[in-house]
Amino acid sequence: MALKCGIVGLPNVGKSTLFNCLSNAKAQSANFPFCTIEPNVGVITVPDERLAKLAELVHPERIVPTTVEIVDIAGLVKGASRGEGLGNKFLANIRETDAIIHVLRCFDDDNITHVDGTVDPVRDKEVIDLELQLRDLETIEGRITRVKKQAEAGDRDAKVQYEVLARYKEALQQGLNARSVALENKDEEHVAHDLFLLTNKPVLYVCNVDDASAAKGNAYVDAVREAIKDEDAQLLVVAAQTESEIAELETYEERQMFLQEIGLQESGVNRIIKAAYALLNLETFLTAGPKEVRAWTFRKGSKAPQCAGVIHTDFERGFIRAEIIKYDDYVHYGSEAAVKEAGKMHIEGKDYVFQDGDIVVFRFNV
Repeated sequence: MALKCGIVGLPNVGKSTLFNCLSNAKAQSANFPFCTIEPNVGVITVPDERLAKLAELVHPERIVPTTVEIVDIAGLVKGASRGEGLGNKFLANIRETDAIIHVLRCFDDDNITHVDGTVDPVRDKEVIDLELQLRDLETIEGRITRVKKQAEAGDRDAKVQYEVLARYKEALQQGLNARSVALENKDEEHVAHDLFLLTNKPVLYVCNVDDASAAKGNAYVDAVREAIKDEDAQLLVVAAQTESEIAELETYEERQMFLQEIGLQESGVNRIIKAAYALLNLETFLTAGPKEVRAWTFRKGSKAPQCAGVIHTDFERGFIRAEIIKYDDYVHYGSEAAVKEAGKMHIEGKDYVFQDGDIVVFRFNV
């Protein structure tokens, strides 16, 4: 499932440092604008504590977690929508992603230059929002003239398109992102999907703070939280420099001890990966056996045959049934056999909507 999140932000806000923490792929990180030119792509393991617990019960030969793609995209500056800086390349790269991780600088450091001279994360957010909005407005205006003529001629589909385009245009002209526009039905959602608007992508704001603010945030974070209160968006507080120090520690125990010392229960990297996974509307089902305990990615709301197809197309084509065990039941009873004996295994057909954490055996015939 080739879905990916793009890390975006102004130059020198910590995007590449954060990407290096997230990924085994090492992006160059330096104190000057446009350090990242070509997008770096990392395949990131999604942390899932359930795999380790199942492995304790099953004793498999291997554990296979699921993954998500993260893309580090070049920094953007004012005028990007007109081709300033690396604007056209930036906008083309972000269009190819499915969701956005927007990194905002929320720390003071005289040794790290800011492209605009001062630290103001709300202003930085507005700079990128404006450039994306201008490009979306260009897309809308290119479509709206053509569709309007078809709508006036009585074409039903064109009328739906024109209505959606007009609402998007009004919102963008008011400085709002496309994701703020409410869609009323499936037809409108289909139109929106086909537009591929940049400001319609789901977004996670990551406030990059100093070490002292990693646990509780600071005034910059408070300002960002206030600025996005009416957006359908999430916010996480992370100290990228601290995360880079955690990433250098060799053992799990050392990392946990470090986190406890700075007052955190979980690393910012883990929280970002989990949030990115959810941002892409993804969930996980599990398989557990002597050869492997494995996590599989599916789109939230998928039915049993679609999930079977994640493992192999033959499973979907010849789907008969899914034998489902809830994760909590598996842990409680300790084995598949004990779950069956307790009557807690569920037999589900083609209309079953998978739930996150379902443990499954598929039956099929081709």
